Amino acid sequence: MQTHSSSPHDPVGWHGTTILCVRRDGQVAMAGDGQVTLGQTVIKGNARKVRRIGPKGTILAGFAGATADAFTLLERLEAKLERYPDQLERACVDLAKDWRTDRYLRRLEAMMAVADAHRSFTLTGNGDVLEPEDGIIAIGSGGNYALSAARALIDIDGLSAEDVARRAMKIAGDICVYTNHSVRVELLDGETL
Repeated sequence: MQTHSSSPHDPVGWHGTTILCVRRDGQVAMAGDGQVTLGQTVIKGNARKVRRIGPKGTILAGFAGATADAFTLLERLEAKLERYPDQLERACVDLAKDWRTDRYLRRLEAMMAVADAHRSFTLTGNGDVLEPEDGIIAIGSGGNYALSAARALIDIDGLSAEDVARRAMKIAGDICVYTNHSVRVELLDGETL
């Protein structure tokens, strides 16, 4: 997962992943592809970019950007969640403040999507903690493709959040050269697919 951006927090410059979070009818699904690239070369095809974090694994987190940076941010978010149990928004805002103001953290090149049973957020190094109006978040190089597909699919009767996420990720993988079809989906009910 590499960036070619002039600004470390410019989402347009992120290459190497697609993360999609879909909330529908009480179900939350977060999907991530498995492709890791270094420049023009695929280094790994089955990376795990979506994880369960927080107390009892009740929070889903997906990351795009530099892997080591993303893991650092995941660890920091878990520490915030220990400090503020059952307060995802507060933990995210506290992390975003640190990320923007701390000399070390503000150099980290990653973005995160996080969700619990009630709310979803995008976190950036610019201090953003953004909650989508429609319950859909997408980040990474294929994020716009996945977001567009998910928005088109969300109103189709009979599709669950998982169905929408899988179909949208397939579309993103068909279009974005930095996104593959090795998709991992996590559901908040504890099931890993």
